[in-house]
Amino acid sequence: MEYRLPEFDDWETAQPHAMWAEARGHCPVVSVEPQPWEETGSFHVLGHDDVGVVLRDPRTFSSTINGDFMGPFMGDLILALDGEEHRDYRNLVAPAFRRSNLDRWRTELIEPIVGRLLGAVQPVGRADLVADFTAHYPVQVICGIVGVPLEDHEQFTTWAEQINFGPLDPEAGMAASAAMAEYLAPLVEARRSAPTGDLLSELVNAEVDGERLSEERLYGFLRLLLPAGAETTYRALGSALVALLTLPHVRERVEADRSLIPRLVEETLRWETSITMVMRRTTVDTELAGCPIPAGSPVTVLSGSAGRDPGRWPDPDDFDLDREAGAHFGFGGGPHLCLGMHLARLEMEVGVAAVLDMLPGVRLDGDAPAPEVSGYAFRGPAALPVVFDAHPRRGDATVSNG
Repeated sequence: MEYRLPEFDDWETAQPHAMWAEARGHCPVVSVEPQPWEETGSFHVLGHDDVGVVLRDPRTFSSTINGDFMGPFMGDLILALDGEEHRDYRNLVAPAFRRSNLDRWRTELIEPIVGRLLGAVQPVGRADLVADFTAHYPVQVICGIVGVPLEDHEQFTTWAEQINFGPLDPEAGMAASAAMAEYLAPLVEARRSAPTGDLLSELVNAEVDGERLSEERLYGFLRLLLPAGAETTYRALGSALVALLTLPHVRERVEADRSLIPRLVEETLRWETSITMVMRRTTVDTELAGCPIPAGSPVTVLSGSAGRDPGRWPDPDDFDLDREAGAHFGFGGGPHLCLGMHLARLEMEVGVAAVLDMLPGVRLDGDAPAPEVSGYAFRGPAALPVVFDAHPRRGDATVSNG
């Protein structure tokens, strides 16, 4: 039996959890009628165990479909590669994101950026933690890692959002893609002749099988890294702060014991995954949860639904700091497990600790609407108005270790 998904007028304000729960009750894998922009129907995978099966079996569930959806906006994508080719190109970027670099990034980029952003609002006594903090923080970090001037981060934030929503607004997505490449071109040429040790220098001089990256693949890497490093972490951090500030039992425990911040981060990634879906395509006729899926079928893997599967977690809609950590799909799974997951965790942990340390008495602004996490494909709060005990800024703000 086919399942008809409700249509959303605005994917940014959608609240799909109830719909996903209803669909899971129907079957953990459902056949879905074509959407207006699709030629054929597809299959949605909603259950936790079945999501894991798909993500860990690239032979049956290929990633090449990502090139169809995001290739026009991002270019030649590592997300659309499978097998040995994927491993070769992933290995170009993987060393930059190893754990050994985290301490350096924390000292050189993460803590100074957090200090500047929160230090700017300290004397005011009120802020929107999205507009004033989270929307600027991770994109500045990834710009610093790649080698893009931090002063241009707002432009990259705009481009990142337009590229990510390219399938819904192709004209804006294509324009953002072209503009980002035009901006990056002189930086790429400069790094070819004079490498500076940043990630951009490594990419422009990297080789696979004795050959340097093609221009199309190089810009594909950059169009993926910059939006991925910006969009996903800022939304996830916003959701973590919503949980901290709206759930008294969470706030009380974290304030009393800062060692719980990593647990807050992990539970956030299960409770409100910032990217709720990834795409695959079947390479052969197969079956999942008793549902036959023909070869060539688009498969939407709903990690956002898997995070609320009651078959995996009791009371999955509740935010529980004592849940088992790390069993979610907030960073995907299988060969395409997110390269930046350690960086994202660190950014979220430092960000949460800094809000508590630098904005004493931080609490929701009672004169503003209550914040909520929203969105269909991407989830996070659109605004997070708070008030706190203001105090004059004295020199450069610093961030404690939490």
